[in-house]
Amino acid sequence: MLFNDNQIEQTSRAMKAMSHPLRLKIIAVLGDGEISVQDIVDRVGTSQSNISQHLAIMRDKGVLRTRKDANRVYYRVGDLRTLEVLSRMREVFGGFGD
Repeated sequence: MLFNDNQIEQTSRAMKAMSHPLRLKIIAVLGDGEISVQDIVDRVGTSQSNISQHLAIMRDKGVLRTRKDANRVYYRVGDLRTLEVLSRMREVFGGFGD
């Protein structure tokens, strides 16, 4: 598997954006589909400001996508293959976010 420097840099940024335990938990919640920020807060169990900071990091790195509807923002995993990668990582390194 060969990577050019640009691919290595993009992959590294995305993996770094997902590497925080709370971010992995958020991605696990989003594995069920598109969810509003408030629903993420309710399911993950921390403050909205904390969740928003983590969501912004993953959105900026292309891991997540957003949709705005009136005053609500909905998040989803940008590419469903991300869930497959994380599933394989869970198999190798142990469980998370179930």
